[in-house]
Amino acid sequence: MNGLASALLSLAHSLFGPGFCPGDWVWATSAAGALVALLPPIGALAVSIIRKGTGNRYDATTLSVFGAIGLFTTLVMPWLLSIGVSGVFRAEWAGEKSGLPRAAASTLASGSCWVTTQKEYLGGGQTVYDVLVSQSGKDMPFFVYLLAFVVLPAGSLLFVMLQGRTAFRRGPKWPSRFFWVPFAAMIVFSVGMEANTALHFWLGFLPFSVLGLIPVAMIGPPPWSVINRPDAPPRREPEPHRPPPPSQVQPRPTPPPPPPPINKPYPKTALASAPEPPSPPLGALAAAPGPIPPPPGSRNAGGSRYRRVKQLGAGGFGTVWQAVDTQLNRTVALKIAHAPDRDTAERMQREARALAVVSHPNCVKVYDLAEEPDGLALVMEYLEGRPLAELVDGQGPLDDVAAGRLWATMAGALAAAHEKGVLHRDIKPSNIVLDPSGLAHLIDFGIARSQGDSKMTATGMMIGTPDFVAPEQAMGATASPASDAWQLAATISYALSGQPPRGTRETPMAALMAAARAEPVSRLPQRSAHARLLAASLDPEPRRRPTLNAVRREVEGWLSRAGKSADGPVTRVVPRQPGSQLPRR
Repeated sequence: MNGLASALLSLAHSLFGPGFCPGDWVWATSAAGALVALLPPIGALAVSIIRKGTGNRYDATTLSVFGAIGLFTTLVMPWLLSIGVSGVFRAEWAGEKSGLPRAAASTLASGSCWVTTQKEYLGGGQTVYDVLVSQSGKDMPFFVYLLAFVVLPAGSLLFVMLQGRTAFRRGPKWPSRFFWVPFAAMIVFSVGMEANTALHFWLGFLPFSVLGLIPVAMIGPPPWSVINRPDAPPRREPEPHRPPPPSQVQPRPTPPPPPPPINKPYPKTALASAPEPPSPPLGALAAAPGPIPPPPGSRNAGGSRYRRVKQLGAGGFGTVWQAVDTQLNRTVALKIAHAPDRDTAERMQREARALAVVSHPNCVKVYDLAEEPDGLALVMEYLEGRPLAELVDGQGPLDDVAAGRLWATMAGALAAAHEKGVLHRDIKPSNIVLDPSGLAHLIDFGIARSQGDSKMTATGMMIGTPDFVAPEQAMGATASPASDAWQLAATISYALSGQPPRGTRETPMAALMAAARAEPVSRLPQRSAHARLLAASLDPEPRRRPTLNAVRREVEGWLSRAGKSADGPVTRVVPRQPGSQLPRR
């Protein structure tokens, strides 16, 4: 290794070895430290390039490759070269063969300023360990050595850590340990260097470790299309059941109804670490996700168990009431259809199915489907609060922390719905309710249709509100989890700026045409810390958008770095006066 270290020193001396104070070889030592500082960025560049094709797939092969790169570029080579440089000067001072060219090494016998001879200054003094143990320096005061051996390596460690984190952008941060943990070990192992050699070595290492961030950042993170690529092959769907001929059908007893779904919270740690689960087939989304609510007429036909307190809202679809369940003594919301025909009943049953299987604390809960004297009613959790649209219109846009909490919470709620095969399809500021404690809740899964919302069916008609509809939905394509991700990002953009991302149009049809033409988003909050992620999430091409789980990890990471909790209140809302409760549509 002395041969490689002497070659490094000779190169450093030829690149930067001025003959002024304190001497050419002292400056060459700092230049050698700068050259060694290029090794960690080279490793980080290699990792960034590999992740362009692998994304966040961390299997045994990729982890072995990343670990080997980090170990080689931040521990093995820097430690061997630093110890080798110190050994070269020690050999020169002892009169042994060092590997340096004789002509160039002849100036080691000279020195200036406080250095008598560079040979003795760099090779005949105390080691770092000796200085720290004895707490005294031979050529300089102890506090100078302490500053050099603590501040300079610690600063270098910080920037090597940042290089690793930059290389592992758009993914979990723990793989960056492949860089900073070995480098921390290298700092500890380098205590055997000559004290003066180590001082000037770290003086050259630190500034170039700062500059090393630039090329790593220029490579850029892996594209979202690679990150969103599933790691496992798609699941094989079971063969559809084919009924036997009528002659072979045997009567079977009617099975008991399935138990209601358990309303347990969605596990947050699963989203933070697990890859995006494969979505169910799009044709099955919200079609039959769970137990079917009781059919109309099966109960409450002769009277109602729900005592109505006051009307919360009305629209083309029907009315929403605050009511009290007289049997369970709890407050509920009744969504009653104006025209209980067959099509309306089917839509309400689909909405009930969709909500019944989604178990997440930030999604509105459905309790029952009942027949009221004046129409079919969906019995839901009663949420006292204000819609996001009303809050932004009345109090102004949210700040980055509040918007980040809102985005992470709603992304988790939607991801939970998608895992159950349920799409929302109509995410907008009026469908997010903030309760009195400031927590957000997602309501109205877009199955039922209201006159004021400009929704239509999936058979060529529009689903969603034009200002917040994804481009592919406006063009008639089937809705997908990526469509929900677009609408959520549009809602967050509204919360930050006070206007839809494509701006407002004079009529719903003009807004729909702008969405169908995939007009660029022109009203993004440019000064927000979330601007880059919003732009990626509002990409007109669905496959290029980050998934909801990826968005949640990014936003929660930003909140953590900002010292904020991801599960805190979005904003504290003062409860409204009686008579002005939130309409549920």
